[in-house]
Amino acid sequence: MAKSVTYFLTPQSPWAYLGHERLVALAKAQGAAIDIRPFDLGRVFSVSGGLPLSKRAPQRQSYRLLEMARWAEHLGLPMNVQPKFFPVSPDLAANLIIAARTSLGADVALDLAGAIMRALWAEEKNIADEDTLAQIADLIGLDGRMLLRSAATPGVQEQFDRNTDEAIAANVFGAPWYVVDGEAFWGQDRLDFVERALNK
Repeated sequence: MAKSVTYFLTPQSPWAYLGHERLVALAKAQGAAIDIRPFDLGRVFSVSGGLPLSKRAPQRQSYRLLEMARWAEHLGLPMNVQPKFFPVSPDLAANLIIAARTSLGADVALDLAGAIMRALWAEEKNIADEDTLAQIADLIGLDGRMLLRSAATPGVQEQFDRNTDEAIAANVFGAPWYVVDGEAFWGQDRLDFVERALNK
């Protein structure tokens, strides 16, 4: 029986960006499906003790930048660790990914999520802007305006809220968060363990 990875992410996460393509590649290599679930990290923080970046101690903020640069270099990924449009509201981008997942399937949603995160972390684009999101979707062969209309529907918002409720129920406290056979893994630096779990 083929395994699957439940993938909780928020599209403004640098760590989700750093791990995204590796997750997609390892799942493909293992024949595993990915259940992509964008969620509200702020609401999860409110019940799990997490702090938004601006409220973290300076030492933690400085080390975060160091680790991001270190990982980007290690992985050979382009990354501006202090992008022009950050902090940024991720909700519209998250709902766009959900709309793609609902109407076009998981693979398309994964492609769109990767493009959105790359736009933020490597291309200096504002992922809270409707026109920018439409252009990102168009560039990967989608109808950006149609997806934006879908993203604004009550059903997509309900799915976003449901994803967040499921994240809280699963004891998620950060992003990216991966689950394989009920076993949780926090962070892109745990992808080796995700791969091992898929191999069991």
